[in-house]
Amino acid sequence: MADENGLGKGLFLGLLAGTVIGSVIALLYAPKSGKELRGELRSKGEELLDESEEYLERAKVKASELINDGKKKSERLISDAKAKVDDLLEEAEKVLSEAKDKTSKYVGESKGKIDKESEKLKSAVKAGIDTYKSEKEA
Repeated sequence: MADENGLGKGLFLGLLAGTVIGSVIALLYAPKSGKELRGELRSKGEELLDESEEYLERAKVKASELINDGKKKSERLISDAKAKVDDLLEEAEKVLSEAKDKTSKYVGESKGKIDKESEKLKSAVKAGIDTYKSEKEA
């Protein structure tokens, strides 16, 4: 964007300088009296001044528009980014919650299985001890 502004400014200044130089040379070589020449130089100078003021005013308006557009676009980008971050956080919380639920379920099921197998093992050991005692007594 800065390159475009620099190119436009350089082009305008070159055009302005060429116009001034061309006008002055044309007026100097024109067969007119000094009074007429000074009058034309004055009017040309006023025209150039008016044109440059108009150009500067248009440039100010354009710069203001560009700044406002940039602000709007950046606000929109920030808003979109916040919405996406909120969506991602919400999705991450869902995944985490589901993982916790599944983990709790698996831990509970595994604990139940371990308790069941532990009871079977205790019963088997007790039966083995009882059998050993009865065999020893007999």
